[in-house]
Parts: sequence; structure tokens; C-alpha cells
Amino acid sequence: MSILAIGMSHRTADLRVLEQVAVSAPDVPKLLGELIECPAVTEAMLVSTCNRVEVYAVVEAFHAGLADVVGVLSRHSGLAATDLHDHLYVHYAAAAAQHLFTVAAGLDSMVVGEAQILGQVRQAYQAAGEAGTVGRALHELTQQALRIGKRVHSDTGLDAAGASVVSEALADADRVLDGLAGRHALIVGAGSMGGLAAAALRRAAIGSIAVANRTRANGMRLAAALSEQGAPASAVGMDDLAAQIARADLVVACTGAMGAVVLASHVAPRTRPLVVCDLGLPRDVEDGVGDVPGVRLVDLESLQRRLAEAPSGLDTRRAHEMVAEEVRAYLAAQRSAAVTPTVTALRRRAAEVVDAELLRLDTRLPELDDTVRGELARTVRRVVDKLLHTPTVRVKELASGPDGTGYADALRELFGLDPAAPAALTAAESTVDGRSS
Repeated sequence: MSILAIGMSHRTADLRVLEQVAVSAPDVPKLLGELIECPAVTEAMLVSTCNRVEVYAVVEAFHAGLADVVGVLSRHSGLAATDLHDHLYVHYAAAAAQHLFTVAAGLDSMVVGEAQILGQVRQAYQAAGEAGTVGRALHELTQQALRIGKRVHSDTGLDAAGASVVSEALADADRVLDGLAGRHALIVGAGSMGGLAAAALRRAAIGSIAVANRTRANGMRLAAALSEQGAPASAVGMDDLAAQIARADLVVACTGAMGAVVLASHVAPRTRPLVVCDLGLPRDVEDGVGDVPGVRLVDLESLQRRLAEAPSGLDTRRAHEMVAEEVRAYLAAQRSAAVTPTVTALRRRAAEVVDAELLRLDTRLPELDDTVRGELARTVRRVVDKLLHTPTVRVKELASGPDGTGYADALRELFGLDPAAPAALTAAESTVDGRSS
């Protein structure tokens, strides 16, 4: 068993392809179900954000697992597998672990260091747990990734400014509008992204906020929370978008819907500037909106172009070093654990030999005093334990090294252990380096 990571992001695919492959929250359980039904897949987790779609799977074999996962993504997106391959990146075994750790640390994000991805990885893990597609291997890997993400954010200054896709989009809007203070904003979508946008706008001293959401109660909840925090806000209906957009200086669309919700017909030519921030994947804003006079469209593509030139500083390099350290420690622990079932089998074999010899002693010397017999048994067991102690401790230490993959095999060969016994014991354990654990 080994970990396979397959995905695409803003680095490998344009927004149109990402839109087709994107998985909405309601569809996640369905895709996880399809993945776990694949012959080569035993565990699966799916991460889908505004700029990435990734599957992490525990697979029986690389090529079979790759074909299974790509097949599911192909059926979901309607794209041929050959077309998908042009945009996919594939990481296997140790590289898959390193990729997830890098993602969780925010180092693979459009806005390097953004902390939002940590919550998105956690949500992906929870969704997979609820769907019953996470086992021991993905549990251990994801928990380690979340821990590393927290450590990077707490021990470096990488996210000191609280940068995110939302904050960068609003920074563009701030420049176009010559400040957000006192402006009127419309937020379309009251989910997590909408909540982030609302919080950022409140900090920017926005004048007022209208919240439109398909589920009116959720929009009212976000509006009420904003009002309590001192930002005048109200909930409006999705059927009133044209009138609301006419009043707004800024529109932030982040619904998670599978089609555009802000249409060109909703937006009239402007005499004063209007900034429309489309943070949805698939896109929430129809293509023609950016062509309306007086309208400036800020979307994921324009953000990607601007952020591609962002400098990489000392904090970024330090974060990469921390991830590398954690990957080495994780793989060492996995390799060390890999030899444990064989050590257990060896100790079991030694105990069986001792029991057999003590039984033979009872047969040959039935008149032996019970006290003497007990002392002999304890002595023999102590001798065997002492003889095995150093080799078994040392073999775990050696196995944790990068060249320690053959120690379990050597033990099984030298002591004539049944290969099936440790294999059975390791069935519940997986590593990211393609070996049993």
C-alpha cells in the first residue's frame, strides 16, 4: 500500500479547466464513494478549493491507482483522461506526503503562506471521515500535515499579514476605488469565503454590506453577525441582484455554485466605478460582466497573474526547510514502524521455542522440583530476552534510516520467519514510501 496524490491547481491548469474539474461540497461524498469503490483504492480524501482539486488515495499499485483516480475525475468533469493528464500533477509515496505537507503549510497556494488552506484540508479530512473513506494511513498522514501547517504558521512570519485570496482581491478593489471606507458592498454567497470577505470589509471600515445567498437564513445570519460587530449589514434576495448591484461600489461573488450567478444582464453601465470580485470556482460571474463600461472585474486569473511575481523571502525559505525536516521525520517513523511486525514475529518465534524446550524438559525430568522448574523457566526467558533486546532495538533504529528498507526482509530470512505472518500484521498499516509498515 502507498499514498498517491493526483491533482491540478492554478500552477498547472487555467481557470476554465479547473472549473470543469471542481467539486462542489454536495458532490464530495459522491466522488469519495466512487473513489473507494475503485479496485486499486482503499482510502480516499478529496481537497477542492478555489484554486486546486486534489485526490489523496491509498492504492494497491501505482499504475492501477492512477488509472482509477483519473477515471473518476474524467467521469465527473466530462474531460477525457488524455486531456486531464495534460494538467495533472502526480506524486507517489514519499513525494505525496511532501506535497500534502507543503499544501497544508500554504507554500503551494496562490497567496503563499495563506492560512485558509489549513482549514480546507481539515474540512476535506472531516468529509472523508464522514464518508468512511479514511483509514489509518490517511488519518496519520493528514494529522501530521495539519500539525505541520500549524507549526509553519506559528513559527514563521509567513502569514503575519493575514494574506489570502480574499484579502488580495479586496486590495485590488481598494486601489481601484481609492479606498473601501464608507463604500457599499454586496457579498453574493454566505459561506466560509463570504464570511472572510465580510470580516475583511468590516476591518476596512466599509460603509454598509448587503448579503445575498440562496438560503436566505444563512444570509441573514451573516448580516446579523456583521451588524453586531458594528458593520451595517442586511440580507437581500438573490432575485434582487440587479438592483443591489446598481447600489454597490463593490461586489464579492463566492457562492460555490456550479454556474454563474452574477450575469451581464444584472449589471448596467456605470458612471462611477464598480469592482466585481469573482472568487468562485467554477466562476460565479458571467464573462460579459467585465466588458460593461465602468466595471472592473477581479477574478482568480487576474489575481494569479499579479501574484505570480510575488517575491519569496526568508520566511518562505524557512517554511520550506521546516516542511523538509518534518517529511524526513515522518518517513523515518514510517520506516521504523515497518519493521515492528517482523520484530513481533521474531519475539513470538523465540517464545514458542522457549515454551517447546521447557515442555521437553518437563517430559524428560518429570520429577523436577516446581521451584527449580520455575527458576529454570525464568532464567531461559531472561537469556532469550537479553539476546534479542539489542538486535531488535538496533534493527528499528537502522530501519528508520533512508537505506533501511531491507532489514525486515533480512530478519525474516535469517530466522526463517513466515513472511505471511508479518504481512498480515501490516495489512492495517500503510506508509508513504510504498512499503508495508
